[in-house]
Amino acid sequence: MPINVLMPALSPTMEKGNLAKWLKKEGDAVKSGDVLAEIETDKATMEVEAIDEGVLAKILVPEGTADVPVNDLIAIIAAEGEDVSAAAAGGAPKAASNGAAKPDAKPEPKADASAANQNTTPGGGHMGYERVNAAPEGAQPGGAPQASTGGRVFASPLARRIAKQEGVDLGAVQGSGPHGRIIARDVQAAKASGATQAPAAAPQAAEAPKAATPAPKAAAAGGAPAGLTTDQVKGFYAKDAYEEVPLDGMRKTIAKRLTEAMQVAPHFYLTVDCELDALMKLRETLNGSAAKDKDGKPAFKLSVNDFVIKAMGLALIRVPAANAVWAEDRILRFKHAEVGVAVAIDGGLFTPVIRRADEKTLSTISNEMKDFAARARAKKLKPEEYQGGVTSVSNLGMFGIKHFTAVINPPQSSILAVGAGEKRVVVKDGAPAVVQVMTCTLSCDHRVLDGALGAELVSAFKGLIENPMGMLV
Repeated sequence: MPINVLMPALSPTMEKGNLAKWLKKEGDAVKSGDVLAEIETDKATMEVEAIDEGVLAKILVPEGTADVPVNDLIAIIAAEGEDVSAAAAGGAPKAASNGAAKPDAKPEPKADASAANQNTTPGGGHMGYERVNAAPEGAQPGGAPQASTGGRVFASPLARRIAKQEGVDLGAVQGSGPHGRIIARDVQAAKASGATQAPAAAPQAAEAPKAATPAPKAAAAGGAPAGLTTDQVKGFYAKDAYEEVPLDGMRKTIAKRLTEAMQVAPHFYLTVDCELDALMKLRETLNGSAAKDKDGKPAFKLSVNDFVIKAMGLALIRVPAANAVWAEDRILRFKHAEVGVAVAIDGGLFTPVIRRADEKTLSTISNEMKDFAARARAKKLKPEEYQGGVTSVSNLGMFGIKHFTAVINPPQSSILAVGAGEKRVVVKDGAPAVVQVMTCTLSCDHRVLDGALGAELVSAFKGLIENPMGMLV
């Protein structure tokens, strides 16, 4: 039987993807683990591996095609030993049974393209496959399909992840996927019914908060009212005064998420000045002591940002109530510090997350960030490398920015905006002195951090920056 290759869901929120490049051509033999194609999402370019053997009989979506809906048929693989031409003909969309298209024939409905209906692993790089049978799969004669045999539960990776997050017992869920396999929509339906909650299960991640509907804004005097359409905005300007730049998936996602963040998360801001003299001396000493390879390349080169990441990680552990995120009906408090770091790329940014930042050495954080930054600019980060986190660091000091405030990246509960270090005159022991100072502003989600708790976190961070030896023990 031919194997239909579907546009995969590479993340729970993915609805469409761009088919950037086919790495196999029609007629090529494929085996499990071979990379078939590159799919561009709003955040990254992912390599998609084959999970079955056969021959690539037909490519239905050419490379370079944008906005291909999830679950759309993009190629057909002939099973081992099957005639390639027959598979290509048999798997393609069919006309009426008599060979002529009927004028009033209704097209078959497409499969639901939402991520909830995918039998794929988000971020895992595996394509969604579906074998073509004579009869539709799903509901079978003689009753509902069974999702388990002999105590084993058959479920897609996405379904398992959602079940774990929502505390749903998979053993009590009826599967509607191929051969009775449990897929994401089955878990969501079971959760909605409330009949399959696993005992003592707790969600492991916060659901994305729903954006509150903003109140209508009055138009400023002489300005434009809020909520303008594209044509209305363009109407304010001469046609030759601008160039139209289409929005890509990344910019759309950034606009949506940060708008939601400002509408939903009540922000407040705390600013401190941190003296850097001791940190700069320690940094120089540590970099000078780094081992070198045979080519004279040092094993690490610490930046000020590496110290900032480490200091935020340790500060979260020292103030455990701040090491938490909002999860609608509860707060999730973490055992280790997960610190995201904003990395600017063309057209947007990534925020890769340093896991267990409190435990890692400065040199490990430094080398990990260099790897993350390089792969972020190449759009090669995996979703699990930039999702999650409790807080983030956004450093604009290299651009000479002294002070700014940053928008929290949900579901995180804070973000630290780091300005440039500069020489300033301060009073020490009753006399003026010149010191190097860096201004940092922490944006806090007031649902998780109250003013005093946020101040305690900022104070712990400042203490580590000004006494950096505490990061080495």
